[in-house]
Amino acid sequence: MRLATVLTPISDDNLQLAAQCGVTDLVARYPGPDRNELERVQRQAERFGLTVSVVEGYLPIERIKIGEDDGRELAAMKSLVRQMGDAGVPLLCYNFMAGTDWVRTQWDAPERGGARVTAFRLRDVERAMSPSQKPGIAEDGGLLITSATLWTNLERFLTELLPVAEQAGVTLAMHPDDPPLPELLGRARIMNSVENFERLMHLAPSPRNAICFCQGTFAEMGADIPSAIRRLGPHIQYVHFRDVRGTREDFVETFHDNGQTDMVAAMRAYREIGFDGPIRPDHVPQFVGEEGEPGYTMLGRLFAYGYIRGLMQATES
Repeated sequence: MRLATVLTPISDDNLQLAAQCGVTDLVARYPGPDRNELERVQRQAERFGLTVSVVEGYLPIERIKIGEDDGRELAAMKSLVRQMGDAGVPLLCYNFMAGTDWVRTQWDAPERGGARVTAFRLRDVERAMSPSQKPGIAEDGGLLITSATLWTNLERFLTELLPVAEQAGVTLAMHPDDPPLPELLGRARIMNSVENFERLMHLAPSPRNAICFCQGTFAEMGADIPSAIRRLGPHIQYVHFRDVRGTREDFVETFHDNGQTDMVAAMRAYREIGFDGPIRPDHVPQFVGEEGEPGYTMLGRLFAYGYIRGLMQATES
């Protein structure tokens, strides 16, 4: 397996720090329609010995999820996949959360030594809104979008995009809903259980239809992480390595060595299934004195690189 990272920003300083810590793979955000942007990031990463292996985040897919795309988003996604194929970037990570991305209700929950982490409490979401203010409720009082509709839209999307991905040599890796609730803000969620990821694999059987195994989110589901890794096996092509304490309705993120998951057993499970793709620290604690986007500051990422490399090396044999 290969140690990967997101960097915010993708600066020469951050690239050098990552390279010094043994990172080999860079995760790039959606580059937009200009193919030169992805190539520019590739050239910048290569100067420090890193390879862009994943595109993830800010994808033009929101109207596809709710079935209201006029064709422009699908065309943009097909163009992106072809662009990635031409550039030799093999993985596209996406999600199917309608109306939101990952959601938290607190950005400064205390962790070890005064570090700050993000947290989610469903009761805080509900407490913040009166019934008349609650978004996403249809006129008849039902959900704005149902799970059946999401499954239909997802199947339609994969039917269109997977042939392009197969031709381009690009794998689509689905990220779970975070938090993995049955619904949030009046919208159903479907990528919220191990069983539904198995359903996804059966929905569109293709070597290019795969899973981004976000450990923290599967832990929020209540899944036993090593068992879930073995169960989903070769479908796992990309890993977000993080941990939490709590449940899908009430959890906090943690340092990688301070959560509820047996991280050594998880790494052993990846070895057992033969996983050899990119594995990256996801949301990290924000250290004292750091400013920036919660979960994406640099000092906690440096700690995570060393911790993950240690587990990788300890389980090699």
